[in-house]
Amino acid sequence: MSEIMIRVDHVSKKYRLGQIGGTTLRAELQRLGARIRHKEDPTRRIGAHVYKKGETFLALDDVSFDVQKGERIGIIGRNGAGKSTLLKLISRVTAPTDGMIGLNGRVASMLEVGTGFHGELTGRENIYMNGAILGMSRKEIDAKIEDIIDFSECRQFIDTPVKRYSSGMYVKLAFSVAAHLDSEIMIMDEVLAVGDMAFQKKCLSKMNDVSQAQGRTILYVSHNMNTIRQLCTRCIVLDHGKLVFDGETEEAIARYMELGGASFEKEIELNTASRRRGTPRKVHFTRAEIHRENNIYSSEESLDLTYTLDADADYDDIRLMMILFALDGTRIGKTESETFSVRRGVNEIPVSVPLEGLADGQYYFEIGILQRSRSFGREMLDCIPNVLPVNISNLEVFGFRGDRWWSNYWGHIMLSPIRLLNQ
Repeated sequence: MSEIMIRVDHVSKKYRLGQIGGTTLRAELQRLGARIRHKEDPTRRIGAHVYKKGETFLALDDVSFDVQKGERIGIIGRNGAGKSTLLKLISRVTAPTDGMIGLNGRVASMLEVGTGFHGELTGRENIYMNGAILGMSRKEIDAKIEDIIDFSECRQFIDTPVKRYSSGMYVKLAFSVAAHLDSEIMIMDEVLAVGDMAFQKKCLSKMNDVSQAQGRTILYVSHNMNTIRQLCTRCIVLDHGKLVFDGETEEAIARYMELGGASFEKEIELNTASRRRGTPRKVHFTRAEIHRENNIYSSEESLDLTYTLDADADYDDIRLMMILFALDGTRIGKTESETFSVRRGVNEIPVSVPLEGLADGQYYFEIGILQRSRSFGREMLDCIPNVLPVNISNLEVFGFRGDRWWSNYWGHIMLSPIRLLNQ
């Protein structure tokens, strides 16, 4: 029979905005005195919003789910969805406004870089302090400390105060402590984003091992969908404080992508778009017009559009560049046009971009203008990231029926059919 390790039952969390905002008791007393005298808050930052008395924010709204022993649960959602608030409630950092949270075991939390560490203590002393907080004896910590230090890759600095550690070293030591000390529940909030790629891989492998071999339960928050896929057996999707999906990882990621999908505009003004720094913009994008009423394509179609370029003189050897990304930020590939010339002033350049081989999903293009250069080989004249959204749906084209026929687990490219030889 499965064992429930975490039960979240109709939990809500409401904050009163602007009621307590000082960092010290003195600042709070200054704010109180100003309110009594009907004066402006002396501690308020310039340009900060003035909240009305009683104004509230519902960070979590009636969230319920259970977590079984040994499960690896991903919690995903856009910024402000309530992910970190939920983990703080489960970690007992703060209490819910309504509802109940039940835990069946000790919790090791990494809610931010350096959580639970004292800056004046050395790495070694912090290991013992964290173990004591979890209820472990000195003898139990002694038996594990060498494994912790080896895994953290911080042996050279283990007797140095952690206030002198880099953010990466903080994460390495903090994760090593959480993974090796005796706790039944591990809670990780976007902490691996600070570490290097090799250490991320090492941490994911370790979390898989402790979950499968030791039966530890893991809650993991990340915006990196690749690490979510590698680690999690189940996913919860939050949106504006509500639980909108609880189930299989790939379906959860697809729901998350739908919530964060880019809006479609047939005519896109590019003069005010955010550009890559350092581009000279001798030739630059001013507008893009998509030759279609909707933004849904199949992999048998092309994205047809007309770019409007503005040039400060006549230029030859110009190329258009487009880099394709998946909605989760994965770089898919790049394409370029043939060389062409532009004349001073406004130039309209119609283009057709094949979408052959793309699997179902949401994508976007980064667009750029290149020119052959004696100094740099090729110079980037203008570059605008995340500007052209594209949705691919092959359901009708290939005769499939049902809600979805392509799994994100298979990737973003549909390879050509397998050919049977000698048939």
